[in-house]
Amino acid sequence: MKINQLPSTVAQMARPALIAAAAFTASTTFAVAQEAANKTVAKEDDSISIGGLIQDSGPIGWCIILLSIVALALVIEAFTSLKRDKLAPPDQIDEIQALFDEGQFQEAMNLCEEEPNYFTRVCAAGISKIGHDFEVIEKSIEEMGDEESIKLHQKIGWLSLISNIAPMMGLLGTVSGMVTAFKKIASSGGQASPAELAAGISVALLTTMFGLVVAIPTTAVFAFLRNRMIRTIIETGAIIEDLFERFRPGEQE
Repeated sequence: MKINQLPSTVAQMARPALIAAAAFTASTTFAVAQEAANKTVAKEDDSISIGGLIQDSGPIGWCIILLSIVALALVIEAFTSLKRDKLAPPDQIDEIQALFDEGQFQEAMNLCEEEPNYFTRVCAAGISKIGHDFEVIEKSIEEMGDEESIKLHQKIGWLSLISNIAPMMGLLGTVSGMVTAFKKIASSGGQASPAELAAGISVALLTTMFGLVVAIPTTAVFAFLRNRMIRTIIETGAIIEDLFERFRPGEQE
């Protein structure tokens, strides 16, 4: 054999090995890709949806979801109705102050009756007592202010109630789920598999989570609304007090 023929001979001898190596590499790559695809499908199958969690939480979980809807409706209503401009509109304050300065108390009373809100109701209580002693006017304003304040607190009081009930319902679901799990253990003679216990434990954990998810933001919103409302009541009370200060003995000209 000539020397210049060696490369072609070696290539012919190595060709089957190269083909086999290429086939092995391709088959390995395909297997790895197939395994990765299987893992992806498995992850998609094991993915957790919110709807599935709600369904797995049972009747108590549905009750907590219903509470969250009620809480959301109350929060929206409170944010719209308990604003400073709703409780004590600045234009009404300026108009009533102008009527007081002109001595037109009946016109001020009519304005309060036509546009009722926290400020006008308390003012109307004081205006109705003009002509009596200042102590009578002051007491009437205080009583009406307390009454209107109670009504405002009742509006947001439901949020406080929901924030207290939601975690208690979650605890009820926890107890119910654990009872279900232990009943499985008892009925199987202590040989229950993890799969058999999973349903009860799932209910216990999900209801606890739902209860906390509802209670925490509701408590925060209640505290915010309460503080804002108290600040508005104090500021409005100071305005009304200055408005009727002219009727205090010694202040009248």
